[in-house]
Amino acid sequence: MKILVIGGVAAGTKAAAKWKRENRADQVVLLTKSADISYAGCGLPYYVGGSIENREELIVNTPQKYRGLTGVEVLTLREATHVDPAAKVVTSQNLENGQEETYGYDKLIVATGASAVKLPLPGVDLNGVFPMRAPEDAITMRDYLEANGVKKAVVIGGGFIGLELAENLFDRGIAVTVVEVASQILSGVLDGEMAGYVQRHLQQKGIRVLTGTKATALVGDGKVEGVQTDAGLLPCGAVVVSAGIRPNTAFLEGTGIQMEKGAIVVDECLATSVADIYAAGDCALVKNRLTGKAQYSPMGSSANLEGRTLAQNLNGENKTYPGVLGTGVVKLPGLNVGRTGLTESAAKEAGYDVETVVAVTDDKAHYYPGAAFFITKLLADRNTHQLLGVQVLGPGAVDKMVDIAVVGISMGLKLEDFENLDLAYAPPFSTAIHPFVQAVYVLENKL
Repeated sequence: MKILVIGGVAAGTKAAAKWKRENRADQVVLLTKSADISYAGCGLPYYVGGSIENREELIVNTPQKYRGLTGVEVLTLREATHVDPAAKVVTSQNLENGQEETYGYDKLIVATGASAVKLPLPGVDLNGVFPMRAPEDAITMRDYLEANGVKKAVVIGGGFIGLELAENLFDRGIAVTVVEVASQILSGVLDGEMAGYVQRHLQQKGIRVLTGTKATALVGDGKVEGVQTDAGLLPCGAVVVSAGIRPNTAFLEGTGIQMEKGAIVVDECLATSVADIYAAGDCALVKNRLTGKAQYSPMGSSANLEGRTLAQNLNGENKTYPGVLGTGVVKLPGLNVGRTGLTESAAKEAGYDVETVVAVTDDKAHYYPGAAFFITKLLADRNTHQLLGVQVLGPGAVDKMVDIAVVGISMGLKLEDFENLDLAYAPPFSTAIHPFVQAVYVLENKL
């Protein structure tokens, strides 16, 4: 069996390694456009901020190390340009010498990820304007900040990555303004009242946030000196454009593979509409576990799970990928934000009769040093009491609150199922009645 994998970051390397581990005699070849593989894309903002000091810390495995550990043949600097499903051949360009190369396959795994959207703005190619998708983006930006003594920066985009970058620039002592075209930050991630709290918190900390504001041009002579918006000019010495990503799938045109807005449509086995071609990671759609509908959910965590499940399925284990809940967490100055499941508007759109509550609880015993708070929004179906989603804000471990909800939603639990859970308690860690259970009690009182 000849397995060809296109893409070498999360889903691709995970699928290739898992397959080769269980099928040592098979030929597994991995092509990647980058010189690096297995890099920590989610860690890039923290390199910019200086929490991660060295470039090498971002690289999980070098091509040589990965090849030695797994037996997978890794070919870097190869950009796939065409797939012929009938002949089962992939054409790629060798970016080192410009030559065209072809590779045959029995099974093809597409894990090409996504690229940052380049906004069609005047001045977008000025020096000091950066996307944030690959290690070279973070490296180039940090070098630029240090070399130019940047004092002010603008982040275009108020999603997870944009806010992570805002935090890390702020930690460097840079005055930061976040520009978001939507009416709230973290649009589609948090409901409006929760996003409003986050925005007010950021502004109290010193990060300026402009929602409902559109960037119209980047201005400067050779290097960026400001961002023109419909709210006025924002002087700055650096700009990060974090206004979304686009699946890297243009090379699949003409293959007959079904796609929606450039993202590959796959079934529960991660198979595409064309025989013997599979897809995983940020280039593919996945199913939402609650709605059953396909959605684009580009996360490093789910990409790794998809890659592993895909390899198991190809190996005859009859595994299916159950889908995602849109789980995410972000660290901000003095506040962490986590969420999973449906927002209130998404739950109503999906046909649920939604009841919600926002509960404020201690995050650990109130008398213990360092005790703080959780602000928790719970969503459940009014008729069945099925848990539908959670959004949590707080200075501490919001992830543990979110993870409880992930398990509950994935298992189809009702609010009553959480009432007497024997969750961990000691004063440094939690409250006698767990904060999540307290929030459940408050929501039950409304039903």
